[in-house]
Amino acid sequence: MRSHSLVVSLVFLLLPLVASAADVTVKSVPVEDWKAVFATVEPARQLVARARIGGTIEQLNVKEGDQIAAGAEVAVVADQKLVLQMQASDQRIRSQQAQRDQAKADFDRIAELKRRGVSSQTQLDQASTSLDVATLTLAAMQAERSVIEQQMKEGTVFAPGAGRVLTVPVSEGRVVLAGETIATLAEDRYILRLRLPERHAQSIHAGDLVRIGARGLGANGEEALRTGRVRLVYPEIQGGLVVADVDVEGLGNYFAGERTRVYVTTGQRSAIVVPVSAVYARAGANFVRLSDGTEAVVQPGEMRDGGVEILSGLRDGDVVVTR
Repeated sequence: MRSHSLVVSLVFLLLPLVASAADVTVKSVPVEDWKAVFATVEPARQLVARARIGGTIEQLNVKEGDQIAAGAEVAVVADQKLVLQMQASDQRIRSQQAQRDQAKADFDRIAELKRRGVSSQTQLDQASTSLDVATLTLAAMQAERSVIEQQMKEGTVFAPGAGRVLTVPVSEGRVVLAGETIATLAEDRYILRLRLPERHAQSIHAGDLVRIGARGLGANGEEALRTGRVRLVYPEIQGGLVVADVDVEGLGNYFAGERTRVYVTTGQRSAIVVPVSAVYARAGANFVRLSDGTEAVVQPGEMRDGGVEILSGLRDGDVVVTR
């Protein structure tokens, strides 16, 4: 507040000393009541890359801070049991193929004998049934092999979307279970998440304008302000706080979780606003001259459209002289 008052005082000292005088009657006017709160930079949506099968992490391709595209290979999880199952399946398939080939040869031979009148129809039917069973059994084994092959392919973990890697809670060589988190990603789009005391719950709505201060917690009241809009007000109050998300351009270079100052309007209040030219500084204090020639010590506040708010020293009906 002291630095703010000093800046206001300097503004008043730099005003032209010679100007036409005019009387202004002080009157309270409604102004927006802006409150300063801290908001957290958070991704609009967090994405989680999970292992689809259990096994050992054979290859890890990302680290914290990496920017990756959707579908990028995050890690490879290998399960040696699947390799053994695949080998066993191949052996069974080869054995069944031999049985199928034998059944086909028997069927062809009996069919030829039947054509010559040597074999009976019953023998031909039995050979046909044996061939069908062998063929279907081979198809079932090949389907089982496809399942194992698909499970091995699912060992590759892909990024569910484009974004920045926030956390990688695993390392190469670690054993993971199916569904375990391999990496957490922040979506490319960031928002500001602010929390207000619940007494202000009725004063904030989706679409409301907010002002965002300069980056960093040490920014003062004279920082350059940007604007954003409330995109969502959550219907649940958490710990006595109402939570809202604000859309702001240019948050991509912020750290996830970084805090910044945000100004939100919590309604209107009455305030006394006088022209800037009515206030002048002397000996470290701010004054206004009343129409009767006396001086009043005032405490200036925020700059408002066309003037400066007076926190103390004036009341409705006072007539001040502008310079």
